[in-house]
Amino acid sequence: MLGLKFEITEKDLDFVVDTAVPQAQDKQKLKRYIKEDESFRRGIIGSPRVLERVMQSSEILLKISPRLLFEILLRGTRSELEKRTWVLERVGTQKIPVFGLDKIVALLGEEEILDYLANMLSSFTKIDTFTLVIRVRSGVWRKIRFNDMDIDSLIKFSEIIDEENRFAFYKRIADVCLFISGVFPEYMMFDYGLPGKNSTGSRITRRFRKSAEEYEIEGRKFYKLASAHEMAKAANLSEVLEKLSENFNLVKRSLDFLTQQYLSLTKYKFFNVENPSF
Repeated sequence: MLGLKFEITEKDLDFVVDTAVPQAQDKQKLKRYIKEDESFRRGIIGSPRVLERVMQSSEILLKISPRLLFEILLRGTRSELEKRTWVLERVGTQKIPVFGLDKIVALLGEEEILDYLANMLSSFTKIDTFTLVIRVRSGVWRKIRFNDMDIDSLIKFSEIIDEENRFAFYKRIADVCLFISGVFPEYMMFDYGLPGKNSTGSRITRRFRKSAEEYEIEGRKFYKLASAHEMAKAANLSEVLEKLSENFNLVKRSLDFLTQQYLSLTKYKFFNVENPSF
């Protein structure tokens, strides 16, 4: 996704209207308002009733799109953080208090940031696998398969492909760094030494063997690279990506809070990521 505006589906509209205004006489008019009036749309999607129904529905993704789900949770996160003076952030095996939440609230109050994060989170409900053919040496080519959670492979390929095709790689690398840091920090709690030759460790475990500091460094770096790319300008994402680079830790904390508050028991059901062995 290059940050295109979310087009709410008819199924999503039915869910939102039936939940937020169940007594409405003219639901078609309400749906039209949601489509045409951005302020009205934000208000009704951010309704406490909508969030409550999402949290009470065990199979919510059968009722609404992933994109709408994460917009609802992000709006709920912003509303909840507005009421608090501090929260607990997961750091390694501990939780530490974090104050000064006004900056996080302000970031989530920027609709372009919230839209981007909703798109990003929904992209992780399905992990894509790719095959690239690369030139090893003169006359010798090799086919390599990888998925778009494999940071090391994404970084390597971003260095060898043409500049015009690098934007998607830069953006995905940074998104993975933010996603793991905020939603799956448990992947950063292991012995980070690479497995030995006889190790039977799974590929997905090896891919996540990075420290929190490494994820932050790479995330900031690749959001910065993505923000400067011509494709970012074409998609009106330059400013958003620049802010994500500059505020990586603040955004990570917002996702950490969202996960603890709303997804602590269900995140492995929503995201196509393997549950690590402890």
